[in-house]
Amino acid sequence: MLATRAALSWAEGAAMAERAAALGAEVVRLQGDRLTGLPDTYRDAKSTLALVVAPPSRRRPQPIPPSADWRFDLATGCPAHCQYCYLAGSLAGPPIIRAYANLPEILTALPPLLGQGQVTSRNAARAAEGTTFEGSCYTDPLGLEHITGALGTAIRFFGAWDAAVQFRFTTKYDGVAPLLGLPHARRTRIRISVNARGAERFEGGAPRMAARLSALRQAALAGYRIGLTVAPILPVPNWQAEYDRLLADCAAALSGVPDPDLTVELFTHRFTEGSRAVLRGWYPGSALPMDEAGRTRKTTKFGGTKHVFPKQRMMELRAALEASLARHLPQARQLYWT
Repeated sequence: MLATRAALSWAEGAAMAERAAALGAEVVRLQGDRLTGLPDTYRDAKSTLALVVAPPSRRRPQPIPPSADWRFDLATGCPAHCQYCYLAGSLAGPPIIRAYANLPEILTALPPLLGQGQVTSRNAARAAEGTTFEGSCYTDPLGLEHITGALGTAIRFFGAWDAAVQFRFTTKYDGVAPLLGLPHARRTRIRISVNARGAERFEGGAPRMAARLSALRQAALAGYRIGLTVAPILPVPNWQAEYDRLLADCAAALSGVPDPDLTVELFTHRFTEGSRAVLRGWYPGSALPMDEAGRTRKTTKFGGTKHVFPKQRMMELRAALEASLARHLPQARQLYWT
């Protein structure tokens, strides 16, 4: 851990440094607020956490369709080693993790946004969710919770916010135990990222699917609203049967759970030229299919391009996944396909 002076001046930051040290991490207390000594190699960067203060630009919530009304960041970067990681095209520089110490400043920026979003605040189909705030756009916060405690802080904040609001995050990790007894008031939705067995080979450092589904069940039994993020959907060998098996396993994990209020989000795999170049540098031996020959080029709303599956393959994937959902999880609300 590289801890800046400003971060350590916050009680939350000092607690993060103490937890890291107690777990055996080397905590380097910097003399100032400029990060120095950052590693260049992927391996060293992935094992480095910078404890910093989020600047005003990072504390300003941003719209995040189609997931939620707004996103805010508790951290950036992720400790897992997923060979398809979309952060490779979203975050510049070596893949170190940055955890934010000034949690009170980050959370106090949220109440003025009540009722102001465009995704759930003013959408009749999702209005029951209230104003939604996404906390996992650029990180997997549960993978850092044993050091940051940031999820617990956010869950308590939303639990005490007596309004039509919802905090939501998605994770590949299974360490939900510290969250189960928190006063969440059902204003937090814990979404577990799941995938077919043939895709697990691309998710290094993340718990296996059985552990994630156990965490899903524990969260649901603790009264949390829950969700499945099926991502990224890939045409792995025998993909129809593999994704059907996955959703059957999800249904089995939720068997007997009263009122899980389950949502499902379906994401197909895509990549940009930039993210592919970064990922091939990080994982030179990866078998993840990223050849343009099997893709269609699509222009994004920001003027860039990404490579997605061709229309016919998209239709096949969608039809099969939605049929499996209807068969195994008929009570689930599918929020979107992308």
